[in-house]
Amino acid sequence: MASWLEAHALGFQRAGRWLLRGASFSLEPGFWGILGPNGAGKSTLLRLLSGEWRPSEGSVALKGVPLQRYTPAQMALERAFLPQQRSLAFPYTVREVVALGRLPHQQCRPENPTDRARVEWALEQTGALAWAERPYFSLSGGERTRVDLARVLAQETPILLLDEPTNHLDPRQQLEVLALAQRLAREGRLVLAALHDLNLAALFADQLLLLKEGRLVALGTPEKLLRPALLQEVYGVPFEVLVHAGRRLVLPSFEAG
Repeated sequence: MASWLEAHALGFQRAGRWLLRGASFSLEPGFWGILGPNGAGKSTLLRLLSGEWRPSEGSVALKGVPLQRYTPAQMALERAFLPQQRSLAFPYTVREVVALGRLPHQQCRPENPTDRARVEWALEQTGALAWAERPYFSLSGGERTRVDLARVLAQETPILLLDEPTNHLDPRQQLEVLALAQRLAREGRLVLAALHDLNLAALFADQLLLLKEGRLVALGTPEKLLRPALLQEVYGVPFEVLVHAGRRLVLPSFEAG
């Protein structure tokens, strides 16, 4: 059986510089985290896997079918993508923004009660139901992040690609969003999220992809990857990793010189 999402020798070049190169892996349902410092290629990888960018070399296959064989409508039913930078051109309410996630399901039919129920569910899951009638532009950065995530959830796809879904969120909201992502993965979806917080990755992710300077350095469980020597190689600072009650706590150590 084909993998849900597979990259083969994947690379992307812009202005003569390789932002990502030689990435090969296969992903199955579960919660996968992408780690690496700024500029490591996390967002580039997600854009390539989503089909937003075409690779300069290599290929991506979605459930065994090359990505380029999918029409945009077909792809929108298989994967939802939450980019790091998001914009909105029209003065929509929160509910209207979330309802945009249902458009792929309305190609051949008008809106129906299932669409409305799914929008309500997505608003509830992200804690955004109380703002449903507010203008999207009136929200704070953290509130917009949760609404944008609700739109992705409303799309109801088996694969979720999330670029820094905890941006602008306070600690409680970060935990809630990642717990939701973990729950969706437990229900049989493939969730792939770019994360900056190593401890949140250790707490929620089943598997990790570790990037450095556009290269996939390692792939494996948090127990395998969150080790001092490997983390220092990737991030350039020493780390201490503690284990308490089966959980890993990652502590960077940096002394200004």
